[in-house]
Amino acid sequence: MQALRLHGKRDSWLTLWSQCAPTQVRVEVEFCGICGSDIHEYLAGPILAPAGGNPNEHTGATLPVIMGHEMSGTITELGEQVKGFTIGQKVVVNPLVSDFEHGTPPCLSCLAGRINTCKRATFYGINTPGGGFSSQITVNPSNLILVPENVSLKIAALAEPLAVATHMIRKSGFTAGQSVLILGAGPIGLALLMLLRSMEVGKIFVSEVSDLRIQQARQLGADAVIDPTKVSSANPSNLVLNAIHEVLEEGVDISFDASGLQSTLETAIAAVRPGGAIFNVAIHEKPLLLNLNDISVTEKNLTGGICYTKEDFELVMTLLSNKRIAAEHMITSVVPLTDVVKGGFLELIDNKTQHVKILIQPTI
Repeated sequence: MQALRLHGKRDSWLTLWSQCAPTQVRVEVEFCGICGSDIHEYLAGPILAPAGGNPNEHTGATLPVIMGHEMSGTITELGEQVKGFTIGQKVVVNPLVSDFEHGTPPCLSCLAGRINTCKRATFYGINTPGGGFSSQITVNPSNLILVPENVSLKIAALAEPLAVATHMIRKSGFTAGQSVLILGAGPIGLALLMLLRSMEVGKIFVSEVSDLRIQQARQLGADAVIDPTKVSSANPSNLVLNAIHEVLEEGVDISFDASGLQSTLETAIAAVRPGGAIFNVAIHEKPLLLNLNDISVTEKNLTGGICYTKEDFELVMTLLSNKRIAAEHMITSVVPLTDVVKGGFLELIDNKTQHVKILIQPTI
């Protein structure tokens, strides 16, 4: 099969690769989304991917690794020990591999059902053999989620970022009727917006600087989309806070920071009402400054989340099947696997603001 393998910093190319095991399921990959973490691995890696000569102690994976972890496809082969699946079923892959799949004694997180914080967690497409930027992948059956018949594999390839957003909303404590601020309308920010709009949210405010993503946020139902860079020396006030306080005197109930900048953290804290919640969604490239008095004096809650559980994927599949979210609006380009570097990685690096989600299709 053909696959994109990461060899090192800015060093990835297509090669032939194949693997299989009696306890696994072979999936023909139909679509795989490019994640920001894939771009980081390509530009500066290996970061999470195991460095050459130092295989991951739980999976044995080492460079070169097949990239891509946002994938959908069709089952084409079942290992002789696999039960509960049939050839031809449509599936998405939960890329998170926990203690239960490693065969190691479960850590406290795994025992509590929080496999997303497993101390030995690895991921397909990063540090476990196999990834979605390939024509095929073999995975553990416990990592598969069935795709409803009325959901296309193209839309299903968005399940992973949608599962991230679903998990963040669940962990934030959101309840129907609450108002929120989303800082950053990239793939996760827009996923948060779509999901919240399907959950009887109150007002949704979005902060974004890209014209394309501003348009997308408006199309997906944001009540107000504000470009914070429009502030001038003549009007130095925070436009996001102004827009919120014109409608909600005390502020929003929850702010989701999907940007991870010093300025967005400060706005996220300031925008929340007393007793409200600031939820960090972003992965930060560097430490940020925090004045804890801004949290304590008004008893605001600052927390965050990571990844997902199988429950999040299953909820996403239900929402997609019921047509509760218009996920197709997130897809801005589909390119063949043979053009993954130029048409995918470099396109997102050089023209990031022109895209939300680029999908790779191995079969084009």
